[in-house]
Amino acid sequence: MASEGNPVCRLCRREGVKLYLKGDKCYSRKCPVEKRSYPPGQHGQGMQRKLSDYGVQLREKQKMRRIYGVREGQFRGYMKEAVRRTGVTGENLLQLLELRLDNVVYRLGLATSRAQARQFVSHEHITVNGRRVNIASYQVRPNDIIEVVGEARKIPPLVGAVEASGGRPLAAWLQFDANQFRGSIVSLPKRDEIDTDVQESLIVEFYSR
Repeated sequence: MASEGNPVCRLCRREGVKLYLKGDKCYSRKCPVEKRSYPPGQHGQGMQRKLSDYGVQLREKQKMRRIYGVREGQFRGYMKEAVRRTGVTGENLLQLLELRLDNVVYRLGLATSRAQARQFVSHEHITVNGRRVNIASYQVRPNDIIEVVGEARKIPPLVGAVEASGGRPLAAWLQFDANQFRGSIVSLPKRDEIDTDVQESLIVEFYSR
């Protein structure tokens, strides 16, 4: 994930919801959001004031940006591309973020978090259509084959991630063969197939100001 210099659990507390940035910890009772649902910092418990419309839109934008681990400049680029494409802008934006290689590796269950998936990609443990790709933001397409390179299939964190993901449902737009450490893109993800808890319309309004 693009580093912002903050412990990721503080980012979740700032947004007031789980952003699932810490892997298995997010699903356990150790999750700080469950223990302290107020924003971090000395005055966190007193920061419960009502936000303006702009503030609500800003927080939603920050939430989505942090979920997918992209910097502000990258996010603006995705937004411009979403506007340029035909269709619903908010859905286009989500689709672009979902088709990032690091997100797909995470969705396939090859990593416990997008940050870990980004690391696997940067270390060239992942191939797309048989070619090693080390760019986390690489855009995959329908019918692309995502696979773990042979020597990386014995890496304990990766093996553990695949074992842990066995009980989690797979997105309808993906296929995965755990025995072969191989997945594929069946189709472009539709909005009802993306479980990211954001209101993308607020983000479109934020950039339309």
